[in-house]
Amino acid sequence: MLGPGAATVGGCCDNGAVSTRTWGWLAAVVDVVLIVLFAVIGRSSHGEAASVLGLWTTAYPFLAGWAIGYVSSGAWARPLRYWPTAVVLWVLTVFIGLAIRVATGQGDVDGNPLPISFVIVTTVVLGAFLFGWRALARLVDRALARRGAGSDRREPRATA
Repeated sequence: MLGPGAATVGGCCDNGAVSTRTWGWLAAVVDVVLIVLFAVIGRSSHGEAASVLGLWTTAYPFLAGWAIGYVSSGAWARPLRYWPTAVVLWVLTVFIGLAIRVATGQGDVDGNPLPISFVIVTTVVLGAFLFGWRALARLVDRALARRGAGSDRREPRATA
């Protein structure tokens, strides 16, 4: 089902419109931007100061987890796949991110270093971000592939 250079299952991204290499770096950029957006939303919803250092402090645990997931899943080779790419990225981003936050004393609420509400919100939001954009990209890529395949099937017009 997957040919050389195919980025995902079902033929997604092997239509020649966008190369696997391009999807690889583009996926990394989109993932990082969404993880930083998660940190921005979290900080603003808790009324925390909007500073670069504060944003870095909030985001780096999750970015570290994502980086480990990116390398361990080989995400650059199959950036739009749900399995293993998105699943591994999601699980490691959440797990390692939360572990680093606990280890560094971030997010302590009334003596609880890891409130269950934060675990739930983190898991759901990062899952929606990391899977959601991939689902949209796959839909767009399939639509482009269908449109390209449809034009290839047309018979050339005879010229008189």
